[in-house]
Amino acid sequence: MGRCPNCGEWNTLVEEVVTQTKANTATGLRRTGTSSVQPELLGEVKFENEPRIQTDLEELNRVLGGGVVPGSLVLIGGDPGIGKSTLLLQVSSQLSRQGKILYVSGEESANQIKMRADRLNVNSDQLYIYPQTNMDEIRATINELKPDAVVIDSVQTMQEPEVQSATGSVAQVREVTADLMKIAKGQGITVFVVGHVTKGGAIAGPKILEHMVDTVLYFEGDLNHSYRILRAVKNRFGSTNELGVFEMREGGLAEVTNPSEIFLEERLKDATGSAIVVSMEGTRPILVEIQALITASVFGNAQRTASGLDRNRVSLIMAVLEKRAGLMLQNQDAYLKAAGGVKLNEPAIDLAMAISIASSYKDRGTNPSECYVGELGLTGEIRRVTRIEERVAEAAKLGFNRIMVPANNLQGWTPPKNIEVIGVSTLSQALKLALG
Repeated sequence: MGRCPNCGEWNTLVEEVVTQTKANTATGLRRTGTSSVQPELLGEVKFENEPRIQTDLEELNRVLGGGVVPGSLVLIGGDPGIGKSTLLLQVSSQLSRQGKILYVSGEESANQIKMRADRLNVNSDQLYIYPQTNMDEIRATINELKPDAVVIDSVQTMQEPEVQSATGSVAQVREVTADLMKIAKGQGITVFVVGHVTKGGAIAGPKILEHMVDTVLYFEGDLNHSYRILRAVKNRFGSTNELGVFEMREGGLAEVTNPSEIFLEERLKDATGSAIVVSMEGTRPILVEIQALITASVFGNAQRTASGLDRNRVSLIMAVLEKRAGLMLQNQDAYLKAAGGVKLNEPAIDLAMAISIASSYKDRGTNPSECYVGELGLTGEIRRVTRIEERVAEAAKLGFNRIMVPANNLQGWTPPKNIEVIGVSTLSQALKLALG
């Protein structure tokens, strides 16, 4: 048949050879042919630990788990204009001192990238700019150039010609990511991929995108402030929930080595409703000010508003305060926030939240040289938390004179001499010590 019965065109039929597979009638399994990969005993697998590649940004190295792993696929997501392209252009410039870097952009022309590079003082003989969206062309260029690292900005703009769907669709993103994974693992090339985010803050496209890559980083921050937070939510080569802090300046992103000072620098001395907590972000202790404002409710139902904190946790702690500490909060509006734009979500912040709420309700200020760590139970007990030694050492390093910790955390270690460590076992005891 030379003419297609569907479209009516001539000589468009193409013969496809169907591979015959032999089914196993006992198990229903099928083999498509011999494989070059054979099963190995775990103890006989040869493991070669490749050294990680270090960038000039120590914050980025730590979030990645100690540096860039060769042959890894790293996905970076964030809001528009937050600084993803700026970060990767700076990183590309730093990595180009150690090898060839191919920067593939589907959103900007070469002139636009050059303008941004001049502003960031980025110049390298090993950094190649390639404005392209066709994956066939990109694969051919990678095979010809043989770079040590590739940056794809962004994955939603890349297109597989064989896939008959719109650019940025689920099918396109899935196939492009699979192609990039083959390049990273097959040729040992480190691939950085920029991912757009949806209105809700999640990376756009299929969820399999995050499952396929080795590392997922979120670049967060408020466009009205200069500070940016790089957070790892998935990392096959290091700890998750690591956090790095950067400041956006005229010449690009600069790392902030001591973010605790930023979160505390504007704290008022005798303010009520303020409490300092030592929170752990991955392996790093960070001191953050938790602020609370308690006011009499004007409407029928009391309001519960939280910024940077879990609203359900706020409601739970207020219920415990009302039941176990005798504070009449059911007719009070509560507004809580973690100062500095950081998001806190661990049990150890419970005690500081309770003290800040009680401080605002009673209109009594807390000791400015005191901080609080502890999980609050529903019966009013203060429960132990993890990594207490690092938390206390960080508070002592920043000049705090006293820290309140769970009593059960005092066993098995020796506190530093330059800070007073007080163990508390109940909420009532903690409020009495903190507010008198």
